[in-house]
Amino acid sequence: MKNVESLLDRLPEAAKDLRLNMQNVLSSNSLERSQLWGTALSAAYFVRHAALRDALLADAAAEDVAPEVIDDARAAAALMGMNTVYYRFRHLIRKETYTELRAGLRMNRMMSPKTSRTDFELFSLGCAILAGCEACIQAHEAHAIKGGVREEQVNDVARIVSTIAGVAVALELDQPG
Repeated sequence: MKNVESLLDRLPEAAKDLRLNMQNVLSSNSLERSQLWGTALSAAYFVRHAALRDALLADAAAEDVAPEVIDDARAAAALMGMNTVYYRFRHLIRKETYTELRAGLRMNRMMSPKTSRTDFELFSLGCAILAGCEACIQAHEAHAIKGGVREEQVNDVARIVSTIAGVAVALELDQPG
């Protein structure tokens, strides 16, 4: 993972823990390779950090990650950009009337991903964790578990996306402006 490693070399000393954490979480043994890459990529798309996204994409290409994984990671990030805002609103407003109203938001890709529904749930779960949407976290975790994912794997998704969020912040620490 030379591209991610090169990016991690730019982290300030204050973020040394993140450098080590990133190396650790990207070598998770509990997730399938496609799940690990899809989770990492969807998180990088979701946090909108171009350099981190590009480094992960380059390393994914070097690792022969299937284009379907990359495409589903992009789709999950985009859909969850919408869903986490809408469903967090419904949860936070705490009015029954809003939960009874039809969302009317198209999400067909979740039902017909290019990889698998379970993998797409994991990619979506990572984005939900990043957004802090309780309803989305609970729904995607439940679907992932129903699809055969173990809690250890869900925990690894949370570790991966948390570390990516921290690295994205750390890469901006010493930027002017």
